[in-house]
Amino acid sequence: MTVRMLTIQTLVPETVIRQEDVTRLFAEQPGMTRLGSRLVRSAFGGAGVATRHTVLPELGVAAASASHPDSAPTAGAERSTVDDDARPPQRATHRPAASPDGDAAPSPFVDPATGHLLSPGTHARNQLYTQHARRMFVAAARRALEATFPGVTAADVTHVLTVSCTGFFAPGPDVRVTKDLGLPADVKRMHLGFMGCNAAFPALQAAHAACRADPDAVVLVVDVELCTLHLHVRNDPDTVMGNALFADGAAAAVVTARDVAGTGPALELVDFETTLAPVGEDELAWSVGDEGFEMILGTYVPRIIDDHVTDALSPLLERTGRSVEDIPRWAVHPGGRSILDRVEGRLGLTQEQMAPSRDVLREVGNMSSATILFVLARILRTATPGDVAAMAFGPGLSIESALLRVLPGDDVAR
Repeated sequence: MTVRMLTIQTLVPETVIRQEDVTRLFAEQPGMTRLGSRLVRSAFGGAGVATRHTVLPELGVAAASASHPDSAPTAGAERSTVDDDARPPQRATHRPAASPDGDAAPSPFVDPATGHLLSPGTHARNQLYTQHARRMFVAAARRALEATFPGVTAADVTHVLTVSCTGFFAPGPDVRVTKDLGLPADVKRMHLGFMGCNAAFPALQAAHAACRADPDAVVLVVDVELCTLHLHVRNDPDTVMGNALFADGAAAAVVTARDVAGTGPALELVDFETTLAPVGEDELAWSVGDEGFEMILGTYVPRIIDDHVTDALSPLLERTGRSVEDIPRWAVHPGGRSILDRVEGRLGLTQEQMAPSRDVLREVGNMSSATILFVLARILRTATPGDVAAMAFGPGLSIESALLRVLPGDDVAR
């Protein structure tokens, strides 16, 4: 039985922030010390990120204005990254939503009088998450089903798995996707929440198990992360590094073992592995605070990954009879440039093998658990048939990995 992802569709908000602009914005905020501002410039400059996307139009406006006071952004909406990867990113393209009297609605994140960043409470942040995430879950899921039509339709879906660690609402995104897309009322639903940057792996593993248990199953996996809702203006290194990396995005995949005609190249889900490193539990963590979610991203994380990534991969490679050298393509969660540098060096990977991960980091930043699906989507669209190793890192310190295989299709670029 061959379980495969028929498509991976990705989606980002329209508002683009350039790293050079947002660096200046954060470095010049009131309350930043001289050392803190220097840390911002160093961390942002070395993050490996050129552009990111956010659901906060006011953040885009503030960032663009910090470097270009005469810029005049206009309105937009979410866009797919599938067809637009080569499109040069534009500066911030949103204004805050209009109030009934025609003026811009007040933003909980930006002081309209000064342009300084504010720190809204968790309730306000989660309200914005609910507003934007509900729409993006449905939009990404719809694109995935459209990409597999007519081979797979809404009526064929048997399972919905949703993933997010950047907010909460109930009825949850699994219910929203089911109702808004007209899926069968008895579809099996599950939401994986608050697992962190590697949560797409247990979601795909659950989809794999469902398809092996029922060869007719069709599993819709949808992942939305709105990390910029949890930005903070602080001088501590963990917060600064998070501000330098995190972004918003969504991805959705259709997983099945059915023989579906008329689809393009697919990714076979071959095997999975998970492990907890013996150290690092306090170095990578995610918790709920009074002013949004709190990220701990310790400076030792890249070193811990360097020390333990080989052992984490060994069981997967041994079971499947592969070595690192046997696998031509790699999808490594771009948690930051230093993490990619460590994995590349430890495993002896080439710049070409690391290019999909580095390109995603540079173009759209770290979107937590959705990011690995962006990397895999890029590989699926460009790779010839053959093996792909994927891995991501999360709180714990947990290391998730998978072996996949690009399968040829009878149609191009789903």
